[in-house]
Amino acid sequence: MRLTPMRYKDYTWPHNPEVYTVEYQRRIAAHQVPCGGSVLQDLGCSYRVLRGEGVFAGEGAYQQFQKLAEVFRDSGPGLLVHPVWQAERAWFVSLTVKEEPLPDYVRYSFAFWEDWSGYDGGLTEVDVGNSQTSGGGTAGSAGREYSAVYTVKKGDTLWGIAGRYGVPLTTLIAANPQIKNPNLIYPGDRVNIP
Repeated sequence: MRLTPMRYKDYTWPHNPEVYTVEYQRRIAAHQVPCGGSVLQDLGCSYRVLRGEGVFAGEGAYQQFQKLAEVFRDSGPGLLVHPVWQAERAWFVSLTVKEEPLPDYVRYSFAFWEDWSGYDGGLTEVDVGNSQTSGGGTAGSAGREYSAVYTVKKGDTLWGIAGRYGVPLTTLIAANPQIKNPNLIYPGDRVNIP
């Protein structure tokens, strides 16, 4: 089975990292009661942490790591598209070189923290009852203007569609709230092209 490449903001891994761990935590408060003992209070789930390790190998490996480091230095959260888990808005919180880098070999580790604050500062209501038109003009979704509506064919990915139309992937995903998981699109799905 061929997995989709891992992506974050404008960066796509040339091959997926080798090791992933996903950490879920629940916040618990302990309250002491008289005469010993305690009562535990569930404060809910905290953010999810995605950690991983990978290798860039071959010609241009160090340059590939430098591109990833530039993305790390770019502040603010971004869309993390992972080949196995659902796409999430996340913060790139750590990037570590695991041993001395060579021009053709760099071993690294990384961590992303999930951001539950919603996309672009909050959640927005989307009217899914309107029809969409193919070609130029209005697609009718919440009064937005779209240049086209593309019908997905076998083998298509959102990444490929974005590249074909010259649209940033994050913009294409934002224009298509009906697509719940950007890694899973099916023939016949309709994709709004902003």
